[in-house]
Amino acid sequence: MLLLHGLTATRRYVVHGSRALERAGHRVVQYDARGHGESSGAPDPGAYTYAHLAADAVAVLDALGIERAALVGQSMGAATAVAVALGHPGRVAALGIVTPAHLGRPSDDLDAWDRRAAGLERGGPEGFLEALGPLSVGERWRDTVRTVILQRLGRHADPHALADALRATPRSAAFDGMESLERIAAPTLVVGSRDEVDPDHPLAVAEEYARRIPGARLVVEAPGESPLAWRGGALSKELLPLLAGAGYDPGTPPPAAAR
Repeated sequence: MLLLHGLTATRRYVVHGSRALERAGHRVVQYDARGHGESSGAPDPGAYTYAHLAADAVAVLDALGIERAALVGQSMGAATAVAVALGHPGRVAALGIVTPAHLGRPSDDLDAWDRRAAGLERGGPEGFLEALGPLSVGERWRDTVRTVILQRLGRHADPHALADALRATPRSAAFDGMESLERIAAPTLVVGSRDEVDPDHPLAVAEEYARRIPGARLVVEAPGESPLAWRGGALSKELLPLLAGAGYDPGTPPPAAAR
C-alpha cells in the first residue's frame, strides 16, 4: 500500500502512525512529497504540479520494484492517487480516496493559496495561520485544528519549498473534470468528513467521487464524531476490506515496510 499525504502535511498524516495495516500483514510504503517534510524541494519553483506528483508516486513504486499497489491518498494525495489510477491503471490495484477536495481543475481561489504561501515565508507556521484567517470549523474543534496545523507545518525542512508547492499545486489539475472519475476501474473506498468539522474537504465532494467512480463505497464518521481521516486506527480498519477485495493475501509475510 502506497500512502500519499495532503498539501502542507507529511507522510505522518495519512494513517497518523497507526500500524494496523502492517500488523495485518500488508507492506506499507510512505514518503514525503517533494518540498514537504524531509524531502528536498523541486529544482523549479513551478515543478509541484499534479503531473509531477503522480510521476513521483510511480517513481517510488519503480524504485522499490513494486508492480502494483493499493494507493491511499488524503486531499492532495487523493487527487494524486486518482491521477496515477487514470494515467497508469495497471499499477493501481485499489484506491483509498480520503477527504477529496480536488474537482479536476485548478483551484478557484488562487489568491488565498498565494497569501498562505507568503504568510509561511514571512512568519513560518504562525504566519501561515494568520494568512489562513478565521478558522471556519465549529468552536468545539477550533483549538484542535489550530494545533494540528501548527504541528504539521513545523515538520518541514524547507518552508520556502513548501511555499512554492502552495503556489504551484493549486494551479494544476490532477485530471480533466469530474467526469474523468468514471474511467477508474480499481476497487475504491471514498472517505468523507462532515462539513462542520472539516469544511475544507466538503462532504458533497466525497459523495460526488463515490457517485462517479464505478462501484465505489463511501464511508463517513457518525455525526458528532471526529473525522475518520483524523483517526489512523479507525481509517486503517476501513481500508482492510479494500485490500482484501483487491486480492491481497495478508497470510503471506510481506517484505519489510519501506518509509
